[in-house]
Amino acid sequence: MLKDNKIIILAYISAFLGVCGHASSEFFVKLSGISGVEVSVWRFGLGGFALLLLCLSIPSSRNLIQPLKKNPLPIVLLSVFGMAFGQFLFHWALDFATVVQVATMVTIMPIGVVFVARIVEKTKITPPKIISGVGAFLGCVFLLTDGYIEQISGNENNLIGIYLSIGCALIGSIYLVLVKPYVNLYGPIRMTTYTFVLGFITLYPSIGLIWGIWVNPFDLFARSSTEYLSIITLGVWNTCIAFILWLWGLSKIPDVARGNYLFFLKPVIALCLAYFILEDNITINQLIAIAVITGFVIIEVFYTPISKILKINAK
Repeated sequence: MLKDNKIIILAYISAFLGVCGHASSEFFVKLSGISGVEVSVWRFGLGGFALLLLCLSIPSSRNLIQPLKKNPLPIVLLSVFGMAFGQFLFHWALDFATVVQVATMVTIMPIGVVFVARIVEKTKITPPKIISGVGAFLGCVFLLTDGYIEQISGNENNLIGIYLSIGCALIGSIYLVLVKPYVNLYGPIRMTTYTFVLGFITLYPSIGLIWGIWVNPFDLFARSSTEYLSIITLGVWNTCIAFILWLWGLSKIPDVARGNYLFFLKPVIALCLAYFILEDNITINQLIAIAVITGFVIIEVFYTPISKILKINAK
């Protein structure tokens, strides 16, 4: 039992670090200086290559052919439509909306996971789960509206970005539930590798044919140092490392819906990065929103031990 508790704690820490990686990706997309559709190709190409090297260096993850032979259809569909398309919408959204807007709207993903898990895994939707989820999301909306309400109401491009962010969140919620058994079966490293290698194979010709953007890898270092370092960071940290941590953490947390509530911290992390990196000011309303979001996430994650303590004290 003690060993299981340690694994669950490590799983939550791993998932949180994965959320940190996801939350910082918007900034590196902006710093890369290229459009969202193009950055998708760079991210999936560099990330897929880094993951492939990592896979081949680890004996337990080296066999990439057998899983594809055994479960080709779900692996390919989850990789291409579950992750590649979702991430493409995420990057594209940043061409229209602000970093904080995209980071905030994507946080509807945990709510989607709750309902998808209910349908797929028959996971019970308890009142505390609903209350904490809605409460945290309202905190995210409060965070979004502080200082950004004029952009939302008066800029059509921002609305396009928000719609794309919502599409990304809905696709991501389905992916996170459906991919869990395959992560447990083949490991997070292999499943993440399939996701980005197969995603790159799909995205490269699609973006080339539709947008006329054919990415030349030899052009990477022709850019400024800030731009090419941002692109490399997207591939290595935000893709290779962060996604492995995220998928492994969620696969080991008993209730994937509850574990995914850590994703509500994404706009909080994004706001902190905006303050320290972009030197944006943090308002009182934003601090209140951070406290509300963090509080609801803590209540949900530690609901069981908190409820036991309250019952003991009540007696």
